[in-house]
Amino acid sequence: MKHILILLFVVHSLSLFAQNTNSETYDSTLARKLGADDYGMKMYTLVILKSGQNTGLNKAHRDSCFKIHMENIVKMKNDGKLFVAGPFGKNELNYRGIFILNVSTIEEARELVGADAAVVEGYLEAEYLPWYGSAALGEYLPAAEKVTKKSIVR
Repeated sequence: MKHILILLFVVHSLSLFAQNTNSETYDSTLARKLGADDYGMKMYTLVILKSGQNTGLNKAHRDSCFKIHMENIVKMKNDGKLFVAGPFGKNELNYRGIFILNVSTIEEARELVGADAAVVEGYLEAEYLPWYGSAALGEYLPAAEKVTKKSIVR
């Protein structure tokens, strides 16, 4: 009897660590559409934008580069490649902003960011990291547009 109780305890303990299937709310069609794996996740590329080495004082050139920077953000979003973008508050690391790109390789991310004049001209510098996050991130921008009253991008 003692061995049966120990066996039952071990089986019960193992079941606590077993992976559960979310059969109540799982939507296989949505998961497939968003490229989700079995955990509802997928690979992205996180881009951290830092202050670059170019500290030139030509305001017209700098403004032109940042205008193209904003246009590139809109293009990446419209092409389905950009899921998150935004600036950081002032910080000691000179981090200026982030992109979460809907691409699974750093090479693809470098190509997209390569069209950004602020990066090309050295006003911003990009660091690239693979990032594993929720596949539902693709649903963020449509919701964000619904709560945005004023846009900084024209």
